[in-house]
Order: sequence, then structure tokens, then C-alpha cells
Amino acid sequence: MPSCPECDNALDFEVDEVEEGDIVACDECGTEFEIVATEPLELAHVDGDDLDEDDDELLDEEEEED
Repeated sequence: MPSCPECDNALDFEVDEVEEGDIVACDECGTEFEIVATEPLELAHVDGDDLDEDDDELLDEEEEED
């Protein structure tokens, strides 16, 4: 079982049961990771702030169009 890069706790999933693009979360610290690659396993930290910034930009563009 892989371990969390943030807190070293065991992540509760089997590598052969996930696919690229899946999101997994650490039960201990709550950090979310995206599966970037499965062989070898590569995790990327999911940063929710990026989505919020993109949403804000879209709202600004829509307001300018009105």
C-alpha cells in the first residue's frame, strides 16, 4: 500500500485498483492527490485554489460581456 507524501500514513487503496486521473485522499491528514501515473505510481497534490481562481476568471469574463 502506498503512503501519503504529506504525513507518511498508509493510503487506503491498491495501486492495481486505480486509474490515471482518479483522486485519492489520505484518511489521516485529508490531503487529496490525483493519480498521475500507475507504473510507477505517481501522485500530484490536488490544489482546490486553482479551480476557484479559474471560476473567478470565468465570472469576470461573463460580467464584462453583459
